[in-house]
Amino acid sequence: MSAQVSSESSLKIPRDKDDDYRESVADARRRFVTERTGAELDHVAKYSIDPSILPGNVENFIGVAQVPIGLAGPLLIVGEHARGRFYIPLATTEGTLVASYSRGMRLLSECGGVKTTVVEQYMQRSPVFIWDDALKARDFGHWIDEHFTEIKAAAETTTRSGKLINIYQYSVGPLRHLRFNYTTGDAAGQNMTGKATFAACEWIKKNYPGGARYILSGNMDTDKKHSRINMLVTRGKRVVAEATIRKDVLKDLMRVDTRDLFYSRQISQAGAFLAGSANNGAHAANGLTAMFIATGQDVANVSESHAGVVYNQLLDNGDLYWSITLTSLIVATYGGGTGLPTQRECLEMLGCYGNGKSNKFAEICAGVVLAGETSLSSAILAGDWVSSHDELGRNRP
Repeated sequence: MSAQVSSESSLKIPRDKDDDYRESVADARRRFVTERTGAELDHVAKYSIDPSILPGNVENFIGVAQVPIGLAGPLLIVGEHARGRFYIPLATTEGTLVASYSRGMRLLSECGGVKTTVVEQYMQRSPVFIWDDALKARDFGHWIDEHFTEIKAAAETTTRSGKLINIYQYSVGPLRHLRFNYTTGDAAGQNMTGKATFAACEWIKKNYPGGARYILSGNMDTDKKHSRINMLVTRGKRVVAEATIRKDVLKDLMRVDTRDLFYSRQISQAGAFLAGSANNGAHAANGLTAMFIATGQDVANVSESHAGVVYNQLLDNGDLYWSITLTSLIVATYGGGTGLPTQRECLEMLGCYGNGKSNKFAEICAGVVLAGETSLSSAILAGDWVSSHDELGRNRP
C-alpha cells in the first residue's frame, strides 16, 4: 500500500500551498515535465513577466506560449468612440494573415475609412428553476415579473458596474429558464453576472412562497458557445462596421470590380445559408483571435464573438456598400488578462487600456474584421488566395 501511495504521489504536479507563483516552484514543475516526458522547456521558461502577478490568471504556472505579433495598418476608423488611424497588433502563427488584413485596411482607409457603431451591449446568466409541473412554473414566472425591482436590487448588491436590465423567461415542461440580462461597463462580465445572478437566485429562493429549487446555469446563456439567441438579442456588444468601397480604388488595389465582388457575395451568401453558418462572411474569427491573443481577451469567447451578418449594396454609381454586424462581441479593457504586461502594451498601442475604453476597442475590432472581409473576398475572386499562401504562408524550418 505504501509503495502505491508513493507512486501516486510522485505523479502529482508540484505545488506550494503557501506561494505557488515563486520562480523556484515554476522551475520545479518544468523539471517535473522533463523528468516524465523528456521534453526540454527552454523556450517555455523564457519570459519577462514576474510570476507573482499571475494569481487569478493561471494555475500551475510553468512558463509562457510565445505567439508572434505582427503589425497591421494603419486603419482609418470614423466611429463614435474610435476615431483616427490605428496600428493593429495581431498575434498569429498563420502566414499571410497580417499582410491580408493590412491590405484590407489600406482599401478601407483610401475609401474614407470605416464607420463603426456600438448598437447595444449585454451579458447574460441563465438559471433554470425546477417545478413539479408547467402550471407551477408559469405561476412562478408571473411572480418574477411582479418582483423584478427586488430581484434587481439583490443582484446589484454584488457589483458596482453591473446593472440588471431585464429578465427573459422561457418554459420547457416543468422548467422555467430565466435569462438575466445585464450591462457590465468595461468588463466582459461573465464572472460578474454569475455572481450577481447567484445572489438574485438566493433571494428568490428565500422569498418565493414555499421556496424554489434552481441550477445557476441552465445553459441558455450559451457561455462560450455560439447560439442563434445571442445573434438576435445580443451577448457582449452588437457592433456594426460599414464602409463604401469606391469602384476605382477597389480596381486599383484588389484588381477586382465592385459588380463582380457583389455578385460573388450573393453566391457566398447562399453557401453560408446552406451550411447553417454562424457568419455569412469570410473569416471574422481570424482577425478576432489574433487581436484577442495580443490584447489579453478570453480567447474562448471567439466561439461567440465571430458570429456576424454581412450586408452589401451595389450603389447606382458602381461603388459597393459593405457592412458587417458582430452580434456577440465579448471584449474587455480591464480585468482578466488585459493587465498582463504584453497584453497591456498592445491595448495601449490602440489607446484602449483601462476604464471607459471597451466601446472604443469593440469598434476597432469590428473595423479590423471588415478589413479582413474585404481583403479575403477580393483575393478569392482575383485568384490571389492560393498564390499568397504559397508565397507567405509556407512554414520553412
